[in-house]
Amino acid sequence: MHERPFALAMSSGFFSFFAHTGMLASLVRRGLIPRAVAGSSAGALVGGAWAAGLEPDALASRLERLERREFWDPAPGAGLLAGKRFDQILRDMLPTTDVARCRVPVKISVFDIARRTTAVLADGDLAHAIRASCAVPALFHPVRIAGRAYWDGGILDRPGLAGLAGDDRILFHHIASRSPWRRTLDTPRRPGMVTLVIDDLPRSGPFRLDAGRRALVLARDAMARALDTPIIDGIVRVRAIA
Repeated sequence: MHERPFALAMSSGFFSFFAHTGMLASLVRRGLIPRAVAGSSAGALVGGAWAAGLEPDALASRLERLERREFWDPAPGAGLLAGKRFDQILRDMLPTTDVARCRVPVKISVFDIARRTTAVLADGDLAHAIRASCAVPALFHPVRIAGRAYWDGGILDRPGLAGLAGDDRILFHHIASRSPWRRTLDTPRRPGMVTLVIDDLPRSGPFRLDAGRRALVLARDAMARALDTPIIDGIVRVRAIA
């Protein structure tokens, strides 16, 4: 990855922002700095936060202190949570919420509910874009931006790659799905893309935040090993526990 510039893409995967943060921490510690970031859902959160100027270790520190009550705000609507507390976490945490002021270009995938297609947000309010990309149906209310309603970007663009051109050189962190209806999905491949897969990470969620914190540490350690692991057919695969 030192040879020439690359973009970093990170997939959706519910609360896998813990694992993405650990991976990114090891990447940055090795001096490997993306020229652009893209992602869906959890990947949009971590990529957007880093692009806004929040270093991975600082994000990890914030996630280590995360408690469910901080983002849990049930309210009537098309989903359990209103998302207002999540929005406040983002605004308190991000060094900037203006995409134009980010240190690298940011491409965030969201699902346009009315059009039933993926849209890529690349300007405007970063907190709104991240929150929209993370708005898991049934869990969060849709997020309205410029008159349009959006849900989780992983609905149609689970890898979070829609915002990157086909000729981009990409490092892609793939969180393998454990959903029964997604088990047949192949690991994404694209010319010029190296896909990182960390197997056996703990599965986290709003009621399993401790598992997320373990995933962060394991992903950080696994990525440190992955950077010295040979690439086989465009894929680097390591286990969470060596």
